[in-house]
Amino acid sequence: MNSLTDTMGESLVDDAGADSPVAEAATFQGDTGALPIDTRRVLVQLLLGPSVDARRQSKLWPVLLRDEAAIRSRMHDLFLEVVIDHEQKVAFTRQVVSEDLDVPILLRKASLTFLETALLLFLRQRLTQADAQGERAVVSREDMQEHLAVFEKENNPDHAKFGRQVINAIDKAKKLSLLQSIRGSGERYEVSPTLKLLFSAEEIQELTRTYATLAACPGGVGPSGEPDGDDDEQPADEEEAQ
Repeated sequence: MNSLTDTMGESLVDDAGADSPVAEAATFQGDTGALPIDTRRVLVQLLLGPSVDARRQSKLWPVLLRDEAAIRSRMHDLFLEVVIDHEQKVAFTRQVVSEDLDVPILLRKASLTFLETALLLFLRQRLTQADAQGERAVVSREDMQEHLAVFEKENNPDHAKFGRQVINAIDKAKKLSLLQSIRGSGERYEVSPTLKLLFSAEEIQELTRTYATLAACPGGVGPSGEPDGDDDEQPADEEEAQ
C-alpha cells in the first residue's frame, strides 16, 4: 500500500507563502539548513501530505521538479521515498522498504473501516471513469451516501448509526484531502488524483470483487460498521505521517 499522510484538513503550506519575498529572504537564528526556502516548503508539504499536487500547489510543483535530487536525498535521510507521477502531476512520500536493513518507521499505518474502504474504492472508480472521458472526477455527498447505502444491513434497527458511519467515512476522505470541496457548488467534491497512486491495479480488482460480493449478500454491514460476522476485518490500510 502506498503512503498517505494525514494533512488534518488544509495544507499548512500554501501557494501564497511559497514565493513571497518575505519567505524567500527569511532565515532564523541558528539556521544551518542548506536548501532554499521554497525547497524546504516542498519538503514540509511532502511530510504533511498527502501529496504535492500541481493543481493545488502550483508554485510548489516546479520547485519540486527543479530540486528533485536534493529533495530525494533529504527524504532518503529519513528513510522515505518520493514518488512522482508526472502524468497526474502529483507526488507523495512512502516508507522505504529494505530486507537488509531495520528501517525506522516514520509513517504510521492507520486502519480503514469497511465503509471507509468501500468509499475509497468508489472514488477510485470515479477517477477511472473521469479519466476515460477526459473530465475531472466530481462526486456529490448524495452520490457517496447512495453508494454506501447498499452495504446497510437489511432491516437495520439502527439506521441512524449507519448514517453516522457513512458521514464519518466521507469526513475521513475529506480530512485526508482525497476529497476537495468545489467552491460554490454545495456538497460537491473533486476526487484527488492522488487516490490513483494509493491502490495498485491488483488491489483494486481484488477489493472490488470482495466488496461486490458483500454488497450482494443479505447480511450487510452490522452495528460495528463492518460486515456481519467479521467485525474485526480491516480490509485496507493507509499510511500516515506521525
